[in-house]
Amino acid sequence: MRPVVLLACCLLATACGSTPPDVEPLPESPEPAGATVFSARPDIVEAHPLTITSFSRVGDDRLSLHFETGTPECFGVDPTMTETDDVVTVTLMGGTLPEAQDRMCIMVAVFGTVEVPLQSPLGDRVVTAS
Repeated sequence: MRPVVLLACCLLATACGSTPPDVEPLPESPEPAGATVFSARPDIVEAHPLTITSFSRVGDDRLSLHFETGTPECFGVDPTMTETDDVVTVTLMGGTLPEAQDRMCIMVAVFGTVEVPLQSPLGDRVVTAS
């Protein structure tokens, strides 16, 4: 009887599948009109976390992250992704461009977007920020 119960429990767990951990999903929204397009810059200086306000699907295996930062003449972003079968966790760091370290930069906020590739199609995975 014990093997039958064990087998039934295993089958039930497999049939239910896995669910995403208790995470706060990022809202999915259309690409913001008039947003400034940034490219990933892993060489930014004085990196600090930026808040990702939402994301949009650019393709099956690409996302566009939406955020607010300084002008692209002085500031850059460095996105990173961690993917599991259920969740895509994105982190966005902002900082000064190396070539702008010794110049004056205006303090104006812009709405920005940056595209990031996924290792596999998003499908029905949850997108969250760390």
